[in-house]
Amino acid sequence: MVTVVEVLSLVLVSLLWGCTNPFLKKGSEGIENVTESNRVSQLFVEIKFLLLNMKYLVPFLLNQSGSLVYFYTLSTTGRKHTS
Repeated sequence: MVTVVEVLSLVLVSLLWGCTNPFLKKGSEGIENVTESNRVSQLFVEIKFLLLNMKYLVPFLLNQSGSLVYFYTLSTTGRKHTS
């Protein structure tokens, strides 16, 4: 049987994932204007653009925290119900 805490954890996950997606899209605006001469340099410049952009970084970290809650909830739920 699923507990209230597990349900609330999954609701939190859905909120973190769903609410951050529009902000991630908005925060990544302008990345298409970042250009470099070769693929490796292009990759590093794009990563730098995103990591130094707080409008992208904060929603990204919140989104990833949703992933942590999700995997923690899955691991604890599976452990209890397999016994």
